[in-house]
Amino acid sequence: MKTYLDTTPPVCRELSEEDMALVHALQVNGRASFREIADALGVSDQTAARRWTRLRSAGKLRVLGLTDALRLGDSLWIVRTRCTPDAARSLGEAMARRTDTTWVNLTAGGTEITCSVRTRGPGQEEALLLQKLPRTPQVVDVSAHCVLHIFFGRDLGLINKRGPLTPAQVAELAFPAAPGPAADAAPPMALDEGDRHLLDLLARDGRAAPGELAAATGLSTSTVRRRITDLRTDGVLYFDVEYHPDVLQQEFRAALWLEIDPARLAEAGAALATHPGVAFAAATTGTTNLFASVDVPTAQRFYQYLTESVAALPGLRRTATAPLHRTLKGPGPYLPVRT
Repeated sequence: MKTYLDTTPPVCRELSEEDMALVHALQVNGRASFREIADALGVSDQTAARRWTRLRSAGKLRVLGLTDALRLGDSLWIVRTRCTPDAARSLGEAMARRTDTTWVNLTAGGTEITCSVRTRGPGQEEALLLQKLPRTPQVVDVSAHCVLHIFFGRDLGLINKRGPLTPAQVAELAFPAAPGPAADAAPPMALDEGDRHLLDLLARDGRAAPGELAAATGLSTSTVRRRITDLRTDGVLYFDVEYHPDVLQQEFRAALWLEIDPARLAEAGAALATHPGVAFAAATTGTTNLFASVDVPTAQRFYQYLTESVAALPGLRRTATAPLHRTLKGPGPYLPVRT
């Protein structure tokens, strides 16, 4: 199976400084116009548009319009599935094709699949987690960990930490933050079918033109613009950049499972979120209560990270790690490569 980002021609290991500035700008505000991006970066809007077209057509990145599960009252789970080595790849590919999964990874030497599962309403988590997977003959064990709080993630990722934009440039591009409670503290937001249709389209192309979205949904262009703004202001819609691994990822990636003294969990999670190599960090249920996805240059640097930065986290009781070998699906919907 190929994902959207398994494309040809092969991509370069690193982006130029100018390209990274554009990617950083899109991570900050995926719907920013080329004029807004150009003004922040000090280039022409034609240059910004040309760089975006080149990167997108080469399969290096795409902008996704995604929804905050906690803001909608949905549940997020991190699911670990241990299986026989001969079954991991095929089972992982089948899980990647599901509409309720994201970040499907082969881990632990190819004997484990780690993925994020989102459920809308009661019973859906049971169908996937407690019925289908355990009944698969090649599955050895399944564990599910409910995400309770996200310390680093959603619209924030490694690009925010490694991108070249200055704080002033980020502030110039950023969509105004909405006042009010955090996403996991606010009451769930209800969506109608029109909203869900619009959001499904944005999940595939976060920069789709309002006219295209209007034609696909049957709404007016002005209504599309207003609904996108409202959904962003309400904290439902955010934008993320999905990139080819060669664009930003380092040579060694790992899942990190930590057991933290509950009294220190918020403090430890906030500290973990600031680590340069942490791409995602969340509090979860289970025998460990803090999860992170880590991206560092080498295994030796990961050892250094564990023995220094992780060891210094407040309230740390124990750690468990699993190298990530292959990503079968990223943050957005699975899209086969067009031939």
